[in-house]
Amino acid sequence: MTERKSLEQDLNLWESLERRLDDLTELLSLYNPEDAEYKILLAEARQFDKDLARFELKQVLSEPDDEAGCYIEIHSGAGGTEACDWAEILLRMYLRWCEQSGYQTSILEITPGDEAGIKSVTVQVDGEYAYGYLKCEIGIHRLVRLSPFDSAHKRHTSFASFFAYPQVGEEDTIEIDENDLRIDTYRSSGHGGQHVNKTDSAVRVTHIPTGIVVQCQSERSQHKNKSRAMQMLKARLKQKREEELAEEQAEIESQKKKIEWGSQIRSYVLHPYNMVKDLRTDYETSNTKAVLDGDLDGFIRAYLLSG
Repeated sequence: MTERKSLEQDLNLWESLERRLDDLTELLSLYNPEDAEYKILLAEARQFDKDLARFELKQVLSEPDDEAGCYIEIHSGAGGTEACDWAEILLRMYLRWCEQSGYQTSILEITPGDEAGIKSVTVQVDGEYAYGYLKCEIGIHRLVRLSPFDSAHKRHTSFASFFAYPQVGEEDTIEIDENDLRIDTYRSSGHGGQHVNKTDSAVRVTHIPTGIVVQCQSERSQHKNKSRAMQMLKARLKQKREEELAEEQAEIESQKKKIEWGSQIRSYVLHPYNMVKDLRTDYETSNTKAVLDGDLDGFIRAYLLSG
């Protein structure tokens, strides 16, 4: 029934795209390029192109977890304060992409940098195919720019890592022995308001056998934070189990390299020229501002179709 529902949604969307194409083709033939209505229709045509491209990509996403929502993690790497600032820029970029793509996001845990930016952050992303798209972004992201933290205003290179893993569905049965857990509570270090910062509502759960650690500080209630942390832990354990069963551990670990030189998947160069280039697909653009504002569909599309 789940598969049937998904196929029906795809069929309905395809028929809707066909109708939109017919309507746009007919309406564009009625106006001259100088007409104001023609320019409005061109804008609609560009949106149609984006929707058609997104539909095409959905057909490529066929792995079992691709349809799921996901959790994403960003960690600053080599580069000190500059890297922490870069991690925060990446966070904004992905939040903007999620917003533009119709996904709901919630920051579950955030650790601020010592002077600026963030050291790490965990975000829950809700919506169909969130994992399928965001798994394309897993890896090390490298920034080259004139540093605002350098009094000499010299060019700096910094790194941050991005990782995504799928949410656990209700049909997934992940058994967790309470004796295998260490649960710590602490005060939130993020911007959670006075109540959050003054109480030990944040929760850190460590799964001792695997060493997996998850944290949540987004809620005022310690109970709610623990519940969310347990869902994250189940998602991480499910992912680990599937990696072992599919003998893909080496491939997955190769995506989680040291956050420094020689291991990046994408470079963002803001000086001495503007260029964002994906080193896996060679897809690139000089519109760095649009990319940092969340325009990632070109990179995601190139990666999915390259496989």
